[in-house]
Amino acid sequence: MHYYKNILIAVDGSQEAEWAFNKAVDIAHRNSAKLTIANIVDSRTFSSYEGYAAKFTDKTEGSFGEDLLDGYKKIAQDAGLNDVETRLDNGSPKTYIPKVLAKEINADLIISGSSGLNAVERMIVGSVSEAIVRYAPCDTLVIRSEQIPEDFEPTVATKELHDKYNK
Repeated sequence: MHYYKNILIAVDGSQEAEWAFNKAVDIAHRNSAKLTIANIVDSRTFSSYEGYAAKFTDKTEGSFGEDLLDGYKKIAQDAGLNDVETRLDNGSPKTYIPKVLAKEINADLIISGSSGLNAVERMIVGSVSEAIVRYAPCDTLVIRSEQIPEDFEPTVATKELHDKYNK
């Protein structure tokens, strides 16, 4: 039987990404794998960068991405994962995740949600998950958002994070 050793999960703060994150934690736990949780801010996309710009410059309280990753790391560790790493980087998620980050961490599985926060860009130029599947050097798993149960509740940490940054 094949076991994964290095799992990469891409998150952006969306409900779909959180659903995929929960599945990634489960898969990492079953495989005793290292889990790398990544948030890649696409500074080339104005709508994405505009939302993050002020948050990246305010280091007194951290940034949305840092807080998001810290919350997910704590959840993964509380679920019993011992080897959890986070990565916050700037670049195009479509190329950075499969072509740079996956190779840097020697990922043997990349997990992502089927859609994320930027629906307009997805309609115009294609989704991040599509690019990951196309260019990844390893197995990929795209979690379909249609599988999210109606009673799915985001974690308390994620709710607090959205409340903090969406005032």
